Amino acid sequence: MKRFGVRVYKEYFNFAASHFLVFPDGGREELHGHNYQVRVAVEGPIGPGEMVLDFCRLKPIVRKHCDALDHLMLLPAESERLEISESEREVEVRFARPEGEVDRFVFPRRDVLLLPLRNTSTERLAEYLAAKILAEVRAEYPEAERISSFTVEVEEASGQCGVCRLEELAEGD
Repeated sequence: MKRFGVRVYKEYFNFAASHFLVFPDGGREELHGHNYQVRVAVEGPIGPGEMVLDFCRLKPIVRKHCDALDHLMLLPAESERLEISESEREVEVRFARPEGEVDRFVFPRRDVLLLPLRNTSTERLAEYLAAKILAEVRAEYPEAERISSFTVEVEEASGQCGVCRLEELAEGD
């Protein structure tokens, strides 16, 4: 059995963003940032042009979704531990520490991206990007129906990354 795929990992598939994780014990990380790198792998059968998917058509989509996260404070809108309120100009975040103190952050609205996530771990950022990129690829390119797996890696530091692999995607497989 043969399996085919393509991988894209360009230097410009990156974004610089701030975040903090909320831990199961009720604590949280300090506010900090990363220079994230993104890699995408696509598997499926060989199709027209003897390709799984054309690199040239995939790369601008990946870049667009990386750019959409660049230079922002990433907040998990679905976190059960954060109280987030928005106004036209600001986003306020409250985090109740286990000992009862409350951390309060206020960010300019234009500097914040509220993500439909429970936490901003690299695994969840990979999941978010995988869904966004795959949806656009499928909408733009009919041959994308043949994709059997779609993997996104989000590296936050050299040698450590979160991965999300979407499998069994091809219809009729």
